[in-house]
Amino acid sequence: MFQLSKMRFVTVSEFRGKVMVSIREHYEADGELRPGKKGISLNLEQWNQLKDQMDEIDAVVKDLK
Repeated sequence: MFQLSKMRFVTVSEFRGKVMVSIREHYEADGELRPGKKGISLNLEQWNQLKDQMDEIDAVVKDLK
């Protein structure tokens, strides 16, 4: 798991034979962090598409600051 904020993490896992990158909010229960309902899972095609567009996304974010 890669931590983005206090309770938001990125995980890379395999689901039904496909690699998935998930960004998800977690909650604590019984002293353990557990994934919540809020989040998104991207397959490799979607993940690569997002990475390819990161410079353009960054430019828009900078314009809106």
